[in-house]
Amino acid sequence: MLTLHYAAGTCALASHILLEQTGARYDAVRMDFASNAQRSPEFLRLNPKGRVPTLVTERGVLTETPAILLYLCQTFPQAGLAPLDDPFALAEAQAFNSYLCSTVHVAHAHGRRASRWADEPEAIAAMQKKMPQNMAECFELIEHQMFRGPWVMGEHYGLCDPYLFTIAGWLERDQVDIARFPKVAAHRERMRALPAVQKVMLDHA
Repeated sequence: MLTLHYAAGTCALASHILLEQTGARYDAVRMDFASNAQRSPEFLRLNPKGRVPTLVTERGVLTETPAILLYLCQTFPQAGLAPLDDPFALAEAQAFNSYLCSTVHVAHAHGRRASRWADEPEAIAAMQKKMPQNMAECFELIEHQMFRGPWVMGEHYGLCDPYLFTIAGWLERDQVDIARFPKVAAHRERMRALPAVQKVMLDHA
């Protein structure tokens, strides 16, 4: 039995969607970030980073969205969520997810959690001011260079799609109009129509 620890409004949504789509039996534990549950001694024993997603498996604990997504695809190959028999195609998918993790998510965090990188109010304010521009530039690259369509990597749905859906869902709060990116906007609507996404979104409301 797998156990996913998640919180609403976080990148854990991507792992939750893909986990649902594998057809695996799992438990989902919602963390209350408002009460700082991610810093509780019990949770820190699972994940010393104090972050979600955190996936508890029979072999141990996994963290970081790209790692969890790939683990799920490899553990449940019958779901057909990754090109496991094509090393180059799989590496391309991993490159996309790595970009979301290491660049886009960090750009977003500069708006909401700039204090991770600076203490001076002026520096924090500068990062927050720059964040919408940085997010828009990231999505310009995704829209025009990285997104293949109708799904992220082309004709087949896969492990990149719930991750893009999750991070694209932050654009409005980041003061970026998703209408600037019609391919990404159409992808969002395509994702919203999937039964697994509809089910999981209820848990993240």
